[in-house]
Amino acid sequence: MAGTRWTTTTVVGVLLLGALGGCSQDSSDSGREGTGEGGRTQGRATSQRPFTLVATGDIIPYPSIMEQARRDGGDGGHDFRPMFSGVKPVISRADVALCHMETPYGAPGDHFTGYPMFKSPPQLAGALADTGYDSCSTASNHSLDAGPKGVGRTLDALDRAGVAHTGTARNRREATRPAVVKVGKDGPRVAHLSYTYGTNGVPTPEGKPWMVRKLKADRVIADARAARRAGADVVVVSPHWGTEWQQRPDAQQRELARRLTASRTDGRPDVDLVVGTHNHVPQPYEKVNGTWVVYGLGDQVASFVPEMYRGNEGSMARFTFAPPGERGGRWTVRRAEYLVSHSDTGPPFRVVRATKDRFPQVHSRVREAVLSRGAGQQGLREAR
Repeated sequence: MAGTRWTTTTVVGVLLLGALGGCSQDSSDSGREGTGEGGRTQGRATSQRPFTLVATGDIIPYPSIMEQARRDGGDGGHDFRPMFSGVKPVISRADVALCHMETPYGAPGDHFTGYPMFKSPPQLAGALADTGYDSCSTASNHSLDAGPKGVGRTLDALDRAGVAHTGTARNRREATRPAVVKVGKDGPRVAHLSYTYGTNGVPTPEGKPWMVRKLKADRVIADARAARRAGADVVVVSPHWGTEWQQRPDAQQRELARRLTASRTDGRPDVDLVVGTHNHVPQPYEKVNGTWVVYGLGDQVASFVPEMYRGNEGSMARFTFAPPGERGGRWTVRRAEYLVSHSDTGPPFRVVRATKDRFPQVHSRVREAVLSRGAGQQGLREAR
């Protein structure tokens, strides 16, 4: 993970930079201020060391998972850290690690709930930090399950844990700023943007359309360009999209991927990487207009599978970015890799890596899905 953690008072590993293009600022809202380090990336010296970025799929604590965390925590309350121990080495060794926090949090001691209206224990945020995650996308179809207070509790808990977040907001100003992870002291800044196709019909609170960021191509492109102007060297988009339980990307995913990756400013891509969530099953990786798109990472933490599907499994995407050349340019993906993860229901419930020797059927299914649109011929490899 990035070498330092974020606080509200010091410029360290995670920053909030710039105003996004899809919302205007409102000085009446009390939100975090930027660091004052805005401005164009051009001319700003950064470390020329390659860096690795890992992204993982949906984290959805169903009741059985919450009960496992309660057992693991004993008298200390819910402890989700043991669940992630099997994949912690992959996450913690990355320079930048991104998760997707699908469900909102309740207050300590709340009655926590599962499908269809989730409310998860806030101790999960600490486990994400302990595992090594730097930033989590929070825009999903379940973002408003616990109402505006649930949005606030979730972001408050992530703040306390030192995990950045993007996609939902407590006020208008927060909604206009992407999460940006800084790689080391002098390394590049990675902007993380998050959007959802909808919220299961739950309306955003009156007068607060900014609370959950909705997925529209023009908005994403405007936000990516704004992040660049604010100093981001790499822009990663986490869209919550597609058709649940469908391995093949649907027409909307393919069209949005085409538009996002085709967008350019001064001949350079506005978006450097797309890592999708929501589908609950692993979907393919594919280079679109020269940019890597992961249509769906599948589930990272889940325990519910309709009888006609196989789930609780997904891929972990790992991309190595190379620095610009001496003549300038952009950070670009030098190596594209995937790993297979599996929610082993046990008991005890644990998230583990699946290999040819351990959970071979899971490994085979995920491998087939990931490579189903020719990513192997485009350079994608399974990480060892």
